[in-house]
Amino acid sequence: MSDDESCELLGFDHVLLPVGDLDEAVGFYGRAGFPVGFRLDEAGIARLVVGGETPGLLLRHEEGTGRRPPARHPVRTWLEVPDARVAAAALEDAGIGLLDGPFPCATGWTVEFADPWGNVVGLTDYTKRPQLGRRP
Repeated sequence: MSDDESCELLGFDHVLLPVGDLDEAVGFYGRAGFPVGFRLDEAGIARLVVGGETPGLLLRHEEGTGRRPPARHPVRTWLEVPDARVAAAALEDAGIGLLDGPFPCATGWTVEFADPWGNVVGLTDYTKRPQLGRRP
């Protein structure tokens, strides 16, 4: 990036996850504990709320996006939670299979799951280093 003000990074807008069926995706992420901030069916999008922040996960229906397992080296979206081990139990109780974890990481614990379209989401905590998290 240059010093040009037009290239200044101001923050995240959304993390976009392509999905093959918006209704199914909203239901899947609802079971995983993600509330819907807004839904625009005519545009094929729904924003999932992530904490008190304006950016969120944006589900976007894309034709031809079929069900698939996660890629061998997928892009991962990790979100902070108070306790990833509790989140893992809640995901399993909701019938959402875990890809990995909970496993220890540098800040605490992480658990990962994938949606039916192969998008990988991680839930991570800062239980080992609370001073680095949102709730020190």
